[in-house]
Amino acid sequence: MKETPESSRRSFIKKLTTTTAAVAVGQSLLASTNTVKPFAILKRQLGYELNNQINIALIGAGGMGTQDTIVALQIPGVKLVAVCDLYDGRLKDAKTKWGADIFTTKIYKEILNRKDVDAVIIATPDHWHQQISVDAMHAGKHVYCEKPMVHAVTEGPAVIKAQKDTGMIFQVGSQGVSSLGNEKAHELLKSGAIGELNYAEGFWARREPVEVWQYPIPDDASAQTVDWETYVSNTKKRDYDSKRFFRWRNYTDYGTGMAGDLFVHLFSSLHYITDSVGPNKIYASGGLRFWNDGREVPDVLLGTFDYAKSQAHPAFNLSLRCNFVDGTSGTTYLKLVGSEGSMDVTWDKVTLKRNKILTSDDPFYLDKLKKAGTGYAERKKMLPPEEITFDADKGYLGGPWDHMNNFFTAIRSKGKVTEDAVFGYRAAAPALLCNDSYFNNAPMFWDPEKMQVVKK
Repeated sequence: MKETPESSRRSFIKKLTTTTAAVAVGQSLLASTNTVKPFAILKRQLGYELNNQINIALIGAGGMGTQDTIVALQIPGVKLVAVCDLYDGRLKDAKTKWGADIFTTKIYKEILNRKDVDAVIIATPDHWHQQISVDAMHAGKHVYCEKPMVHAVTEGPAVIKAQKDTGMIFQVGSQGVSSLGNEKAHELLKSGAIGELNYAEGFWARREPVEVWQYPIPDDASAQTVDWETYVSNTKKRDYDSKRFFRWRNYTDYGTGMAGDLFVHLFSSLHYITDSVGPNKIYASGGLRFWNDGREVPDVLLGTFDYAKSQAHPAFNLSLRCNFVDGTSGTTYLKLVGSEGSMDVTWDKVTLKRNKILTSDDPFYLDKLKKAGTGYAERKKMLPPEEITFDADKGYLGGPWDHMNNFFTAIRSKGKVTEDAVFGYRAAAPALLCNDSYFNNAPMFWDPEKMQVVKK
């Protein structure tokens, strides 16, 4: 017998309440159809297997690299022993933060040659990700590389090959991928919580100067305190430029724009939740609307992406937006929409909304239908959607901690990470092709299975 929307809803609720790992708080998860906002707690089971101490080194000690290191040092059994950066001030700051005994250098290969380094965090500008990752793995170091994994779509295969050839653990640092929120969203989607997926959207909004890449430039920044020659040695040679070094995300030689910095997070989470390998068509538009500070990349970017039907999911469309001129102090979110409901997903919360379609027993509607000669014996009506919020447990350490812990757990157990080189490339490629679409004013085509650009 064909399942009706109402029987489907009851079936899902029964399954959810009997299989979910969440703990209902204060009431039954869905005590009745009158319950407006039930909620449940998402928990992370914490356990440590300290087989040995893991010594790490940081390569690229800017804002993100520093934050990654702070998170890494919260994992028991992890010790920082070395830091590399091209700016003297950051090396000095590293000793202040983490101890005068740590080794510091401007030459990353000196880090890779050290026998006391087990793993490296790579948080350099994007144009150095591929080379340092490949060199590090061949030097016998495990790698946690900031997103996007590569600077150009052509660079991904080399990183994948290095991981395969060396057997080293390689994790791409899209910090929220391993979060409780993504785990719950994956579970809900697979259980049929929103019916059949047909659309997804994501949005990033930023306005404050530092958040739009106008990073502060130190007073002592100069060609004497910055190793500029090394910085530009794998790209176009230019005279020293403090903005191009300290505000590198604004320039295509070193950064990957809004898509590479922010869209890639949304791709990573979406692909984790849906088990997707990526879109096959990419189109972008946007422009430089406000931040006319010499940057080469847009401050408003819109991307649309076609996902073909696969074994993991039906065909669906994705829309991504980013606005660095947002005067509303907007928000950041990822939404998945299906035939029976939707999910708003963050790293520590999932809000599930499902439409209620109930049979009306109002004789007025039945009489109207009979007089209209419709042949229908009953009238359907839409009620406000039922809403369930899954919230992270108090004291949850967050998605970045989960992702970093996943990396070190894989090292200790010789296991697998959430975002290896293949996963990382499949998240980076559509973001990079989004940039190509914007600059070429043309759609880009991608084979996500073979991980190849398709020429039309």
